[in-house]
Amino acid sequence: MMNVSLYIARRYLVSRKSHNIINVISGISIVGVTMGTMALIIVLSVFNGFEKLVISLFNSFDPDLRITALHGKTFSTLDFPEEKLRKIPGVLYLSEVIEENALLKFKEKQCYVTLKGVSEEFTRMTGIDTMMAEGEFALQKGDLDMAVLGYGVAGFLNANLNDYKNPIAIYVPNRMSSFSGGFENAFSTEVIFPSGAFAIQKEFDVKYVILPLRFIKKLLHYDREVTAIELGLDQGTNTQEVQKKVQSLLGSQFVVKNRFQQQEVIYKIMKTEKWGVFLIVGFILFIATFNMVGSLSMLILDKKKDIAVLKSMGASDKLIRRIFMMEGMLISLTGAMAGLILGAVICWAQLQFGLIKLGSDESTFVVSTYPVQMQLLDFLLVLATVLGIGMLAAWYPVYNIRKIHTAIVHLD
Repeated sequence: MMNVSLYIARRYLVSRKSHNIINVISGISIVGVTMGTMALIIVLSVFNGFEKLVISLFNSFDPDLRITALHGKTFSTLDFPEEKLRKIPGVLYLSEVIEENALLKFKEKQCYVTLKGVSEEFTRMTGIDTMMAEGEFALQKGDLDMAVLGYGVAGFLNANLNDYKNPIAIYVPNRMSSFSGGFENAFSTEVIFPSGAFAIQKEFDVKYVILPLRFIKKLLHYDREVTAIELGLDQGTNTQEVQKKVQSLLGSQFVVKNRFQQQEVIYKIMKTEKWGVFLIVGFILFIATFNMVGSLSMLILDKKKDIAVLKSMGASDKLIRRIFMMEGMLISLTGAMAGLILGAVICWAQLQFGLIKLGSDESTFVVSTYPVQMQLLDFLLVLATVLGIGMLAAWYPVYNIRKIHTAIVHLD
């Protein structure tokens, strides 16, 4: 019975109808499904591309795992099991980190930043040296300590990397002073020269200044205190398994976060935006697919004689409904497959040739064209969505086929 209904539905779809308007409406239905499907694939692929881009940018700054104290701002490394951590399979790098808010002053310019003091292994495990917009990533030149500024910080201060007469002054609260010491003793002050400026993402670029760990320890009068320990893992290592082992080793007094947890809010926003747009475009597709209601209703009117013949031959109402339901599903499937193919071709062309630009050639975007990444799961999801909407759209005229046929008989 399924083969019979499919055969007849396919003949109805590809054969010439007695009324040309039915061909037009069926064609409009297929085109509507095709365009909606194509739009969904392109939108999801672009969001995937941006997500991949943002993750790659964050990965150049955020470590694979970040260890902080559950309570308090700092913790001592005196009894910290550093050697045991390094022996966990998959752990390649370990960097001590100190972060502190500070005021920077360069000539007449001032800005509020977060200082990040790092050890030598930080560069090897993050790859931040590949994100330099100006100068070089150098925290030391001989015995001289250097600073690497976020690109936004450098721009706000109007810092000149080649100005060796005017260093950047750094002010942080002096935790060793008392209120009776006077205002001049309330801050610890050091000066430093910049070696370069990195450009990752605005959130980082306008916030961070990277310094040598020894410099910030001197500035803050720290001995063994750190604010975090950052771990770099070997490529291909199961991050979740290593995270569990590190957490088990350190106990409940420490918090171990992976890259996604370090930027949890941003990743959640990106996911929410992606599926929000999916619902909006899906609703547009839902409206476009309902052209099928008119197409099937007119086809039922056009095939009244066929329905009468089939009934006289013993066809049940169930078979008649299945024929026209198959017709609707074939329209949906044809439009869906065409849309998936067109969407894939457009995404491929964007990847190969960069057809759509993000801005002018002189823009300061990280990438010059819209990033695209196609995922098989998205194609399957879109196909299931289109077929589901198509089934829903076909259900109404098919369910009411007896009423339509009865009305035809009365009219005749």
